Amino acid sequence: LRSCSPGRARRTNASRRACLVTRFGDIYAQERLDAETLLRTYISDMEMVQRIIYIAAVESFHAAKMAYRQFKIRVRETLSLGHSGPESLEDTVLDYIVRHEDLYDVQASVNEVIRSMNISPKISFPPEIDFIVISTLIRELCRVAFSMQTLVPPLDIAFGTDGELFSETKYHRSFDSDFTAALVAYHVWPALMENDVVIVKGEAVTKR
Repeated sequence: LRSCSPGRARRTNASRRACLVTRFGDIYAQERLDAETLLRTYISDMEMVQRIIYIAAVESFHAAKMAYRQFKIRVRETLSLGHSGPESLEDTVLDYIVRHEDLYDVQASVNEVIRSMNISPKISFPPEIDFIVISTLIRELCRVAFSMQTLVPPLDIAFGTDGELFSETKYHRSFDSDFTAALVAYHVWPALMENDVVIVKGEAVTKR
């Protein structure tokens, strides 16, 4: 008979969520600024620097979510062979992933992010330099994004497009914004979402 007691992953869900939300904020405050300072040594255009960092964040979440899905499929296939309970197979899989997050090949995700950034039409980089210079930021974003997939419900970032209507609930305006402008010129940092509800505001630049 199936036990009604939740798995370890579900029992620790609230505390892990709180830590990950804090970590996301820390990356915005620390690693993002470090990456910005580093990029400014190669690129004088601040808008391009901020676009690069935003796309790095978006691509990091995308790569980490893909890696998580593949990792989960492999774990489920392995554990299903000998699974007998008392927890459901899904809970057992989740518990295993939470306990063995160190098995996540974060470097493969970093490489994937850099590949995607190299072909992005929205950003450019001096040919003698590689996006690998901001790999510390990318690695930390991939790690936090992967861990956020183990939450119930998982956390994700908001989808943002240039020219979208500025949302007060989703973003803070950057200090150099035109505060009377209604449209987003470009994004600086993504908003963090849970079930389509904003839990941490992102940052955007509005201009006429």
